[in-house]
Amino acid sequence: MARYTGPKEKIERRLGEKLFLKGERSHSQKSAMIRKPYPPGMHGRKRAGKLSEYGLQLKSKQKVKNIYRLLEKQFKNYIKASTLSKNDSSETILNKLEHRLDNVVFRSGFAQSRDQARQIVNHGHITVNGKKVGIPSFDVSIGDEIGVREASRKSPYFSNLMPQWLKAYEAPSWIELNKEKTTSKMKGHPILSESGIRIDDLQSIIEFYSR
Repeated sequence: MARYTGPKEKIERRLGEKLFLKGERSHSQKSAMIRKPYPPGMHGRKRAGKLSEYGLQLKSKQKVKNIYRLLEKQFKNYIKASTLSKNDSSETILNKLEHRLDNVVFRSGFAQSRDQARQIVNHGHITVNGKKVGIPSFDVSIGDEIGVREASRKSPYFSNLMPQWLKAYEAPSWIELNKEKTTSKMKGHPILSESGIRIDDLQSIIEFYSR
């Protein structure tokens, strides 16, 4: 399955919720969910019927999968591995998703969206413990330090664009952010209440893949 490259806000309108896929735009009045708070298509304005249990589970899956910008196979593998773990499945799923390098780069404020974070990781701009890592799915461990490659710091993105939003950015409690050095460190596991993901969505996803 190829990665979806169409309008990201159509995904939000289809699911009926803001997923904040467009960075700063998602927080503004230009957001499609504010301008057009109904599903896309010619029948979008019509009242939707009540979803079945399967429909609700599918919606939860689509929502979380799109928030983290993953393909179906990759997402399914995370869920399957989490359900086989001896630890709490919902907590394990959250850890697997949040510990991805592209997500940590996003959570550190080095990018305004996970798509943008994936791009700068793919382009070799990010280091983990001083070594360049170009794999967005790289599993960041607690204590790892994320930074910007020295050769990349003078680029227009890191020298001019990123500082404009980074100075006002507040990282979640599980990430220690040093704005002056443009480094961050994962100091603990993610907290569900700060992640923006709902526990009922995670439970619905587990049920969906348990069928």
